[in-house]
Amino acid sequence: MVNYGFVIDNRTCIGCHACTVACKSEHDVPIGVNRTHVKYIETGTYPDSSREFSVHRCNHCEDAPCTTICPTYALFTREDGIVDFDNDRCIGCKSCMQACPYDALYIDPNQGTAAKCNYCAHRVENAYEPACVIVCPTESIVSGDLDDPESPISILVAENEVKVRKPEAGTKPNVYYVETSDEMLNPDATEVTGIGMWTDQAHGVGHFAKYADSRLAEADTPSMLVQLALEKKAKAANPRDQAIIRDVMEKLEGDSPKATRAYDQPSKGILWDTEVAAYIATKAAASGLYVLYWISLFVFPEWHLMIGIESVAVSSLVLLGFTGILLVKDLDRPERFLYVLLRPNWSSWLVIGAYFLTGFGAILTAHIVIFMFGIDPSMHPLIGGVGIVLALLTGTYTGWLLKQAKGRSIWANRSNLQIFTIGLLEMAFFGCMTILCVPLLVLLVETAMSGNLVGQDVVTTLVPVTLLVVVVNFGVLHIREGLRKAQMEPLL
Repeated sequence: MVNYGFVIDNRTCIGCHACTVACKSEHDVPIGVNRTHVKYIETGTYPDSSREFSVHRCNHCEDAPCTTICPTYALFTREDGIVDFDNDRCIGCKSCMQACPYDALYIDPNQGTAAKCNYCAHRVENAYEPACVIVCPTESIVSGDLDDPESPISILVAENEVKVRKPEAGTKPNVYYVETSDEMLNPDATEVTGIGMWTDQAHGVGHFAKYADSRLAEADTPSMLVQLALEKKAKAANPRDQAIIRDVMEKLEGDSPKATRAYDQPSKGILWDTEVAAYIATKAAASGLYVLYWISLFVFPEWHLMIGIESVAVSSLVLLGFTGILLVKDLDRPERFLYVLLRPNWSSWLVIGAYFLTGFGAILTAHIVIFMFGIDPSMHPLIGGVGIVLALLTGTYTGWLLKQAKGRSIWANRSNLQIFTIGLLEMAFFGCMTILCVPLLVLLVETAMSGNLVGQDVVTTLVPVTLLVVVVNFGVLHIREGLRKAQMEPLL
């Protein structure tokens, strides 16, 4: 069986970007995104400094997390080991970008679908080598069958010391590097030295990179400017001040990374932001309200009798509707949202979660139907048992979806217990807020419609509602900050 891969020979790469240009030309890649790119790092201090180049792209992993998390099989592994993609199935959910530890995917700004290096599959199928291999002037990129011990690529791997990027991710990448430094392969070993033509795009690429400018905070430029100013001051300072300045300069040098990143591809920024944070909150509120209603049957029976299941079902269904709207809004191809249900990849928690949402919505609808058509009320507890299970799954499944995002260590390293506990806390918080907020909102509307709206009514209804809205808003912002923190982790 053929198993295609690449070897990047760092001993001979000159950083000419011929591979990047050839790839963009071959696949008509839009401006601002790349399927293959060259990373530059600089090590040492003048005059003992050096620059290293390395080509980065999709690693065509044997255990590719992007294919597991993709809800519609838009990404798939071919029999020859190439990880390819199908534009016609992609819904633009960006989950593959979260799952890839190598930041190899992007959303095509023209198509709204995911894309990446596909090993020039159309060329390989016709016995041609990938475009980047053909154009490399120093033959630093070698392609071929890794499972054929007689192939040039297998011999190169066998006869040299090779490394792969992020072996700890467990993806079994099929891109090997000859004599590359750890600083080049480890994204935490270098920092961006500034924002400019050769480092980053301050405004990001497309809507999915709104917050790329936040990388300014990571830049070492302020320290560099301070150091230059100190060097100039030291020349004219008295001996005592010179000693103080030298101490400060040594401290700055100690705080700076031993290697700096001189050139890299633009940051893609935050992929899942406000819409995702809000959808986590609304589904937690819907499922939490439902579960709390049935818990109150045993804990607060008087309150349970005061509120009917039909009111809870309607409120939860409305919140679930908002959840669906937010989910669809976050897609880059929202018109394809039904593909999640019609073309499901059952290994993806995005698909599993969609069916949990659908099932929970069906249970809520059943409660409403029983009430509207006067069906025996004893049916409510019977379907309530199933409803509680589906509500718990609805409120917690996002944690396992995030765990599938192997590119984000904060999410991927969470245990199942942590995931379930966080989900339950979100359900409890937003469910309680809904229990408090909904009756107050109803009272406010009824008071306004009755025409008896006086100062005291405003104080007793509007103020508590406002406070609850503020509390809920802070809850959503807390979730959003957690999402952003995980996604600011460097991948390249």
